[in-house]
Amino acid sequence: MSITRRGFVGSVAAALGYLSTGREVDLFAQQARPGAPGNAPRMGRSTDEYDAMAHLSSNENCWGPPENVMKAMNGAWKYSNRYGYPDGNIVQEIAKHHGVKAENVMITAGSGEVLDVVGTTFLPAGKKVLGVEPSYGSVYQHATSIKSTAIKLPLGKDYRQEIPALIKAANQRASELGFVYLCNPNNPTGLIVTKEEVKQLLDGIPQGMPVLIDEAYHHFVDDPRYATSIPYVIEGRPVIIARTFSKIAALAAMRLGYAVAPAELIQKMRPYSMGSINVLVKWGGVASLKDEAGQKEIKQRVIALRKKTTSELEAYGYECIPSETNFFMVHIGREIQPVIGEFAAKKVAVGRPFPPMTTHMRVSVGTEDEMDRFTKAFKEIFPAKGKTTAAV
Repeated sequence: MSITRRGFVGSVAAALGYLSTGREVDLFAQQARPGAPGNAPRMGRSTDEYDAMAHLSSNENCWGPPENVMKAMNGAWKYSNRYGYPDGNIVQEIAKHHGVKAENVMITAGSGEVLDVVGTTFLPAGKKVLGVEPSYGSVYQHATSIKSTAIKLPLGKDYRQEIPALIKAANQRASELGFVYLCNPNNPTGLIVTKEEVKQLLDGIPQGMPVLIDEAYHHFVDDPRYATSIPYVIEGRPVIIARTFSKIAALAAMRLGYAVAPAELIQKMRPYSMGSINVLVKWGGVASLKDEAGQKEIKQRVIALRKKTTSELEAYGYECIPSETNFFMVHIGREIQPVIGEFAAKKVAVGRPFPPMTTHMRVSVGTEDEMDRFTKAFKEIFPAKGKTTAAV
């Protein structure tokens, strides 16, 4: 079957998008809901209007799935009319990829579903989640939706997550907590928690307290002080790792993510998972796991364009937070909400507000052309300032 990349992704997104689960969908709608001030609505727009935008708001892989992944998904169309179809052994392949057993893996509709399922499982009877703000707010929003709440600590002056403060709060309020949430690297700042700090956290909080570690942007990290926390699962620690194919794997509209955790935690979580993953993305996910060379190339492109863009912004006088992801934050010194509309008028979509950092703007890394369009628009909207140095 011969299908162009745009035609494939567009038709499947339209056909399957309504099946998506997880708070990522809610956040997507939140940042661009029709009629919201400063937001360019996504739903209901024409294809031409959508394609005319530089999409720098949702941290996607702007280059799309590689040909081997497209081929795998195209080949799975023949199973689209069947139940109980071959799925490429997606769970076993994920387990093999991480050196765990199949019982340690639960696949979901994007990592957003993992975050929801963890909340539903571990926040019974008003238990709370402990984390920082700003971070990926889906976990906190879900807690509210199930009549729970979150204990949110501020970031440090360097915009990093303060591990000693999390440890202190986890011990002081242990009876109130269902789990601890750590986004690593953090969204929206792009900063990591080092492997030493992760160990410090796990060793310092009450024994047996679950920790959800969101590694959605793991693949982009270049800092040697960082490491995935999956080895803690292998050790049997109460750690749940959330991963997604929505970022470096370029399958955001297809909805595939997964949790890696000790088998007993997976068993507790599984009843709350929808399990509605389509056949096409299962095959695409298997191919993506094996695409190490392609993902390495994407990482290199992202890093090069991120460094180029942030260097230009800093030379223009605007501080950027050093990032280890496919996005960055720039301090614009103005409230971000009206600025979103100014960029949208120039056909550039930028990130939503992340309270309390509402004078920072999160920008996803797009193609070279998109980043040039962004830089041009930025200089039309903001005046040049004296040179500054990025935060460290």
